[in-house]
Amino acid sequence: MKITDLLSKDIMIMDMQATEKEAAINEMINSLNKHRIVSDAKLFKEAILNREAQSSTGLGDGIAMPHAKTKAVNKPTVLFAKSNKGVDYDSLDGQPTYLFFMIAVPEGANDTHLQTLAALSRMLIDSKFVNQLKLAKTPDEVHALFNQSEDEEETPVESADSSGEKPFIVAVTACPTGIAHTYMAEDSLKKKAAELNVDIRVETNGSDGAKNRLTDDEIRRADTVIIAASKKVEMARFDGKRILERPVSDGIKKTEELITKAINQDAPIYHAEYNQESTNEEDKPKSIWNTIYNDLMNGISHMLPFVIGGGILLAISFLFESLLGSDSEIFLFLNELGGNAFNFLIPIFAGFIAMSIADRPGLMPGMVGGLIAVNSDAGFIGGLVAGFLAGYVIILLKRLLRGLPKSLDGLKPILLYPVLGLFITGILMFFLFGPIFAGLNTAMVDFLQGLGTGNAVILGVLLGGMMAIDMGGPFNKAAYAFSIGIFTDTGDGSLMAAVMAGGMVPPLAIALASTLFKNKFSEGERKSGVTNYVMGLSFITEGAIPFAAADPLRVIGSSVIGAAIAGGLTQFWSSAIPAPHGGIFVIPLAENPIFFLLSLVIGTVVAAIVLGIWRKPA
Repeated sequence: MKITDLLSKDIMIMDMQATEKEAAINEMINSLNKHRIVSDAKLFKEAILNREAQSSTGLGDGIAMPHAKTKAVNKPTVLFAKSNKGVDYDSLDGQPTYLFFMIAVPEGANDTHLQTLAALSRMLIDSKFVNQLKLAKTPDEVHALFNQSEDEEETPVESADSSGEKPFIVAVTACPTGIAHTYMAEDSLKKKAAELNVDIRVETNGSDGAKNRLTDDEIRRADTVIIAASKKVEMARFDGKRILERPVSDGIKKTEELITKAINQDAPIYHAEYNQESTNEEDKPKSIWNTIYNDLMNGISHMLPFVIGGGILLAISFLFESLLGSDSEIFLFLNELGGNAFNFLIPIFAGFIAMSIADRPGLMPGMVGGLIAVNSDAGFIGGLVAGFLAGYVIILLKRLLRGLPKSLDGLKPILLYPVLGLFITGILMFFLFGPIFAGLNTAMVDFLQGLGTGNAVILGVLLGGMMAIDMGGPFNKAAYAFSIGIFTDTGDGSLMAAVMAGGMVPPLAIALASTLFKNKFSEGERKSGVTNYVMGLSFITEGAIPFAAADPLRVIGSSVIGAAIAGGLTQFWSSAIPAPHGGIFVIPLAENPIFFLLSLVIGTVVAAIVLGIWRKPA
């Protein structure tokens, strides 16, 4: 397959009108949507923005390659767009972007498509070719340039020199979606290595899996290993080697620095036993808080399907109970089904916290520790403690057992870690932490149930405001996790009402403000604002993030005000949501649903008016 097979003339944009990043993304997605390349423009944009959140796809030198692989794409396509004015695209070099290649790949795309996209990525390393594209006036000229380049270019198969006369290094390149940056980094490293008279072997970890996989002999002979990656790669094979670990963007723009450091062996020695197998965006250790937060989020993300599925089915069962009675078959079925999902909630939460800390050996003792927390009435907090306890017990065992003979390495994951990890975690949870946190959990629940109206309103204000501070970040997740904990321990959905209202306000307020104060928003922002009606009603706070990133003080400030008011009013009017998600779709299940809607409307209107007055004209 040729690149021109993916590069459709009909969808090309030869004079892009946008001058800002999100507007440019919208303009390209509109063209893809218009020509039925994507079936769900909203879902595709979400995938594009998720990739941009990892690191900007503005590569520098006037080029950007936004890309996504998602079920919203109907067929593999590359959209070419050219801006004559330049777009502020947050490029790595801080300069305007003139050439855009928006890559749309459907889930399950075959190797042929991915290899073609890899070839495109490599072509864009050629500055002469890029300059010719900048001068192209018509889609036909763009097609002709790619045809000519494909006819001339024939990438030779690389082979590592085993003579030992030159320095020899190996590298792995990988980006979060594995479509473009992976191959651009590969080509940049190989070209710079040739200039510096260095032999290099590069393994690409793209969407189609690892290609040109490094052999054990090559790893053994290499002076240094370069990991230019922004996603998890297999690291254990590099045990004892010097490793230079950087984001994939450095593999494109800082190749000389990387190769120079590699041949000078200016890199730390990697020990697989003590390092998590992950590649960080920066070559710096994470802070303790970031590590704890990531471990906690791993537990929450795996727990949420059980919370949402079980919670909503339980809530629906109560609706049928009120209509048909407690002997109704449909009530009994839905109640038991939702309850079964809830039974897994805390063990799953604890197990995946432990797995994030200690990898797979932590999963089993973490889940059992979570189950002990449930059975001892230690609740959600006990499960959280069990997860961290089990994870660090396994880490301790790894350190204590590292002196065993190599011949026993195979016994560690299948015998020693499971048995000793479960035994130690079980003893500590049964006889120490379980009873302690059961008492604390009971005290906290009693305190919350005994709150007067005034104190309940204050708590609602706090939780609602936290949902809008970072819109999906640590504050948002902390408020949501706290409310889930109370909900799962007591079945009381009052605090779920506060966080749901608080999380719905930011996108709804932005949508309303863009409707009422049209002069304060650009055309592209007004179009994006409309989608926030749907996202806000669905309790997807993240719809507000692009606006908050562009204007943080005004957007976040107004959102926090409105969300805090909405959260407080839900408690003042004693509204409760017996489901942990769903937004507008679960309001019929609420206690005092009219007052919940009124709380939401008041918070949204206040935030929209504050934003509209505060924001400067577009």
